[in-house]
Amino acid sequence: MTRAVVPVDQLNELEAYLAEINRFPLLTQEEEFDLAVRFRDHADLEAAHKLVSSYLRYVVRIAREYHSYYGLRLMDLVQEGSIGLMQAVKRFDPDRGYRLATYALWWIRAAIQEFILRSWSLVKIGTTAAQRKLIRHLRRARGQIDQYDEQQIANLAGSFGVDARTVLEVGQRIAAPDASLNCPLVEGGEDLQNLLVDSRPNQELTLLASEEASWRQKVSRQALATLNPRERLIIEKRIMADAPVTLEWLGEQMGISRERVRQLEKRSLDKMRQAVGDMPPP
Repeated sequence: MTRAVVPVDQLNELEAYLAEINRFPLLTQEEEFDLAVRFRDHADLEAAHKLVSSYLRYVVRIAREYHSYYGLRLMDLVQEGSIGLMQAVKRFDPDRGYRLATYALWWIRAAIQEFILRSWSLVKIGTTAAQRKLIRHLRRARGQIDQYDEQQIANLAGSFGVDARTVLEVGQRIAAPDASLNCPLVEGGEDLQNLLVDSRPNQELTLLASEEASWRQKVSRQALATLNPRERLIIEKRIMADAPVTLEWLGEQMGISRERVRQLEKRSLDKMRQAVGDMPPP
């Protein structure tokens, strides 16, 4: 997938934002713990503000990763990620023993991913056969979509099996001029390609991903350990297997009714959910 080019106005906005948030110092583990305790125990909003501010640069780093793949407006992703960070600070328990950065990763990513899903219709142009045919047609016609009347747009939509909104979106996408990555933003300035964000994960994100995977494995093991042998067999055959067996088959193997297997499966899942709920986040 190609990387998204950040428009000049967004670069200026991002640079100003980075200059603002870089004024806030990074916190030591002791400072972070003290602030988190003040917020949790005394609803100290100043402490919460310091916690959020110290990790805003972290939000930008994650937002850039998503921007390079999805091409959505970078500052919109930063804004959504910041909301996730505030949710993380609100729910963070310093007594668990882990850093806020590890805990906040889940909330930041969840907020950004939810925004991407809500905005998906804006970034999926040209993914179906009908849309690709429409793109080829409009390119051959070389007409500006904003010069078409409603009837022409409706006719195009009917001909290619898409809705009128898709016709407008495809036309606007085609009308936008392509920019060379080798051209400078301003005369004598730096090339666009030198300003692109490297989509490769940095060491910090790689470590966090590894910690997340380890935590998931730990959760699975401990949740399964709460089950008796019969319950564990049901979960392994019905939930964890690549090709789950039927309730009837499992009932025959265990010498019980189909309904009894269903009841045991429900009870086992409830026990596992309870075990997961009692475990601290990563």
